[in-house]
Amino acid sequence: MKAIERLVGSIGSLDRAAMEAARQRQDRLTKPLGSLGRLEELSILVAGIQGKTRPDVSAKVIFTMAGDHGVVQEGVSAYPSEVTPQMVYNFVRGGAGINVLAGHVGARVVVVDMGVASDLEPHPEIVVKKIGYGTKNLAQGPAMSRQEAILSLEAGIQVFEAELNKGLQIVGTGDMGIGNTTPSAAVVAAFTGLPVETVTGRGTGIDDVRFAAKVRAIAQGLALNRPNPKDPLDVLSKVGGFEIGGLAGVILAGAAHRVPVVIDGFISGAAALVATELEPKARDFLIAGHLSPEPGHRAALAHMRLEPVLDLGMRLGEGTGAALAMAMVEAAVKALNEMATFEEAGVAGKLEPK
Repeated sequence: MKAIERLVGSIGSLDRAAMEAARQRQDRLTKPLGSLGRLEELSILVAGIQGKTRPDVSAKVIFTMAGDHGVVQEGVSAYPSEVTPQMVYNFVRGGAGINVLAGHVGARVVVVDMGVASDLEPHPEIVVKKIGYGTKNLAQGPAMSRQEAILSLEAGIQVFEAELNKGLQIVGTGDMGIGNTTPSAAVVAAFTGLPVETVTGRGTGIDDVRFAAKVRAIAQGLALNRPNPKDPLDVLSKVGGFEIGGLAGVILAGAAHRVPVVIDGFISGAAALVATELEPKARDFLIAGHLSPEPGHRAALAHMRLEPVLDLGMRLGEGTGAALAMAMVEAAVKALNEMATFEEAGVAGKLEPK
């Protein structure tokens, strides 16, 4: 825990001088003032995160973290837990959605076993940080111990810092885990205080019977475990997931190392809540990649005051929305860096009022 506290204590603030310099450059580029809209805002934010007037996000990494969940015993998912390890193998074979979209934007995918409920075959592209063989059933008791919650955060930090040594300038978060929208909804409900029905969605497309079971399991887990929203580790341990903790660790490490973190959908949103409740300053280093149709994701982003870059109706997870949003962030940075100013292009600027 001391390592986490040291890292969290090192999280600083946005570099306002770099942001102002980037803003002034944006205002001198050959375009009407503010005409690139959100792209201008993103480029200025990245300048503040990296502390550079001319930032660079060409080295991209997406962390896709996998874990199973004991709460599937309550009939909350349309798919069996066997899909989790099968999809991990699909990731390392390059056949999943995240592989296609990460390849499209030039990002590396780092696949992490945070808590798959089986022993995966050794593979050079699977990073094993297994905290346990899936969490326990949150509807019957705590999903994990407090120590396991700490270990999951530490594992995420370790994975990030290992990749940092290889070179990265922007990261995305992604997930894989059958049943993981259930603990995500529980985490969001715990932190926001919103009713379970308000933050619970259909996940992979469950029917009315499974949806009712899902709402019941979350409500039961919250009533039984009574997670304390003022103690983020308590929330994570009682109703969270190993991959949620791992992604929260990635987010905290990104903030500490001044690396922009593009969060994906609902599970990443729950992880971001854990991270920003542990250290509110981490929020400044986040970019919400997209808006999932899951109602709890909208609630999580609203709680963190984050506006999504994209809204494409995507709910695949894996980091797919983060990957596409990275392309927008890179476009924003390239416009800032590569467009000519009025002075450089010899173009007349806006006429001053008479």
